[in-house]
Amino acid sequence: MVFTTHIFLFYFLPLFLAVYFSLPRRWRNLWITVASYVFYGWWEPWFVGLMLFTTVADFGWGRIITRPGASAGQRRLALLACIITNLGFLAFFKYYMFAAETLNRLLDLVGVEPFRVLTVVLPIGISFYTFHSLTYIIDLHRGHATPAKSFTDFSAFVALFPELVAGPIIRYKTLAQQLAERRETLQRFVLGVVIFIIGFAKKILIANPLGHVADAAFNASGPLPFDAWIGVLAYAFQIYFDFCGYSDMAVGLAALLGFELPRNFDAPYRSENITEFWRRWHISLSSVLRDYLYLPLGGNRLGPGRTYFNLAVVMLLGGLWHGAKWNFVVWGAFHGLLLAAERWRGKRSLYGFLPPPARVALTFLLTLFSWVLFRADNLGAAADYLGSMFGLTPVAPAASLLAATLYTPYRLCVLLVAAALVFQPKQAHDWAQSPVTWPRMAGLVGLFTLALVTLYSQAFNPFLYFQF
Repeated sequence: MVFTTHIFLFYFLPLFLAVYFSLPRRWRNLWITVASYVFYGWWEPWFVGLMLFTTVADFGWGRIITRPGASAGQRRLALLACIITNLGFLAFFKYYMFAAETLNRLLDLVGVEPFRVLTVVLPIGISFYTFHSLTYIIDLHRGHATPAKSFTDFSAFVALFPELVAGPIIRYKTLAQQLAERRETLQRFVLGVVIFIIGFAKKILIANPLGHVADAAFNASGPLPFDAWIGVLAYAFQIYFDFCGYSDMAVGLAALLGFELPRNFDAPYRSENITEFWRRWHISLSSVLRDYLYLPLGGNRLGPGRTYFNLAVVMLLGGLWHGAKWNFVVWGAFHGLLLAAERWRGKRSLYGFLPPPARVALTFLLTLFSWVLFRADNLGAAADYLGSMFGLTPVAPAASLLAATLYTPYRLCVLLVAAALVFQPKQAHDWAQSPVTWPRMAGLVGLFTLALVTLYSQAFNPFLYFQF
């Protein structure tokens, strides 16, 4: 199920909330679990079985790790079993086909007949709920979290539908107290409604129209240089408003239930270097990669050379986490190289001597290059598109026809609005904290109505991060 559908908005959510607030508090986490499984199983019912299996297993590993009298060996064995189980499922469903097809290409090069590759369906959101469980078990082993008081609490944490399929990646210790005793107040409910509406509008009114611009440019053969730049600019805004919009909706929906989730974006395109960009973009993933991969590898404690190596490894794996394609590996390597260069400069960019507006512009330019790698179908297509941006790729005879799709007044207006919003300092969470006045509420109702009307004129357009 998707947040931006009439089924969710007019059937699932009202029914869920009506039952939720009519139940005694002790039953609400169970209802969250049941409803979240319905939400998740809407695509494929068997996805629920996989998530339930890993949830039961991880709850059991957690019990072993925290059992009084458990030996260090038993605790390590339970941790290892959890890591193997979770990463094993993730590797099979997400990376088996990529690895098998890569191996087949290598076999073909040496004249060996390739083998048949099984078609594996990727369960939506498996990367996100796998990380939820892994961080829970690792934190228990480290002594950084207390075990879930009941299986109901833990299953509600793993399956919590607002952040189940596309994050943010929330650690159990962040929600532990809230799962046990949270207060569903009118003030928090109103705050949730405000943030949800803002996120909904970001997705419907900005991300979706710009997605058509980006798709047209990236699907074109040999676009004109200016068209190629417009296409990647549209994609940069699309992926931000799409994923940030989803995160806002997740935070807003969680607030309706009394949960307080941290923000996942903080004006990333205002960053003055790539290091700052990764403190502002997909904050929950950045913090997980730092705490569960970069620091265990040694962080910056083992000398400059090892620090650069650790940054490269983390970003390579971070790129691969996003998808089983060489594009994502190269995208991660690109960011890893930039982060290592800035660490060598003392966390300052090579253009740190420039005034702040120029630093922001150059950082944004670097992210545009990286988004080409992220969006293109393969490395060859990425190289061709980058060539088109600089006039190095032959222009196709039909390239001039692309303008009719890219430069409609409506889409140009959306592009300008997106540019104005990403570079202004006040973000949705800041705006939502302001007192709710009648004019502000009227504006929100108008915005939501406009987004709803627009939704019914659009084709189905799922969130970009569902594929990860």
